[in-house]
Amino acid sequence: MSILERVKAKSVDIMSVYRNLQETHLNRARASLRQALSWYGYLRKSGQLSSNPELAGLMKPELEALNATLNKLDSNVIRIAVFGLVSRGKSAVLNALLGDKILQTGPLNGVTQWPRSVRWQPSDKVLVELIDTPGLDEIQGESRADMAREVVHQADLILFVVSGDITRTEYQALLQLRRSQKPLILVFNKIDLYPDTDQGAIYQNLQQLGAGHPEAKPLLPDEIVMVAAEPAAMEVRVEWPDGRVTYEWETPSPQVDELKEIILNILNREGRSLLALNALIQARDAEAAIAQKTIDLREKEAEEIIWQFTKYKALAVMLNPIAFLDILGGTVADLALIRALARLYGLPMTSYEAGKILKTILFSSGGLLLGELGSSFILGLGKSTAAITSADNPSNITAFAGSAIAQAGIAGYGAYSVGKAAQVYLEKGCTWGQLGASSVIQEILSQVDQNTILYRLRQELGIKY
Repeated sequence: MSILERVKAKSVDIMSVYRNLQETHLNRARASLRQALSWYGYLRKSGQLSSNPELAGLMKPELEALNATLNKLDSNVIRIAVFGLVSRGKSAVLNALLGDKILQTGPLNGVTQWPRSVRWQPSDKVLVELIDTPGLDEIQGESRADMAREVVHQADLILFVVSGDITRTEYQALLQLRRSQKPLILVFNKIDLYPDTDQGAIYQNLQQLGAGHPEAKPLLPDEIVMVAAEPAAMEVRVEWPDGRVTYEWETPSPQVDELKEIILNILNREGRSLLALNALIQARDAEAAIAQKTIDLREKEAEEIIWQFTKYKALAVMLNPIAFLDILGGTVADLALIRALARLYGLPMTSYEAGKILKTILFSSGGLLLGELGSSFILGLGKSTAAITSADNPSNITAFAGSAIAQAGIAGYGAYSVGKAAQVYLEKGCTWGQLGASSVIQEILSQVDQNTILYRLRQELGIKY
């Protein structure tokens, strides 16, 4: 086998690995969304939502979003959205990729008034929806900002178009887009208007964007692409056989081959993984919103449950004479409290998950609750000793009562602290679990190759995941 044949065979093997991994990610994302929808479907069938129409109404937008996200996964269409300020050539970049002037362009600012999308099939196996957006700095900024946020939410990949040295407004917009947890390519358009030396200087400046900023890192070379989507017409001198010389205006062809190649490489290498990751991020946000709405609606009931368990736990610990059973019974009460809160909120919760939450609460309290448990156990031993010897020495009843009251206070404090902390974990942790959206996001990001754009995204999201 020749060197060229071996290289080709190796490339085929690598692409096969990428395809299999993408398919795995897509299947995991589908399973996660179906699990979430099946749980909320169970709540509807069991009557927990029909008995609370206010909650059902509040949850409706998020449930619709989960269904729409699952449908998007099944359609296998990757969305690429283009952003930038006015007159940077966003529509022209998309037209150049399409190879046809479908989207309107022109010399006036604000030609694109609303997001527009068009289908693009750059290869037999890839189907893309290109989304054109209005300039981020146009009139009616607030409504445009809302529109931009919605488009970003739906996009799997973002193109941010500039046409020279970046302005402060562009820099702030770029930082905001990078906070959206989506991979981004910076497109330096209109390079035909700059000499080569200026192009190089601007390119180096663009590479350093984010250097020194805590929320961003310098862009990598493959995250910046130079294009001329709609080159300006050039005057050409024409010499005729009869000696005449005339001048004509000609428009050069668009220079977007590099951008097209980078996009195709990304889509072939990790397109479906991007699709899966974005679907999971949307699902995570939807489930977190459902949890927050539920918690807000049932705040008063939750407080009553927490106080009820606090009193029961304190009373049970105070009256029980055996130290070991104090700790065991207190732990069982805390687990029951967590599950009672989960049932109130209509959130998925098993005994195992409740145990994990309790363990996390104990260790994340800075050792405070663990210290309280230790103190309670020591008091419990004193209480047990006093109870055993009280028959021989009636004065030990006073010691028993003192230890019991002190231990009850500690137990009650612990139960209340666990209950309040559990509220927070139920809100933030509803997307964890074996197939929870956050768990699958972490799983996908842990498997990506260093040569992928998702690896860069994993680095930026490392603190969160």
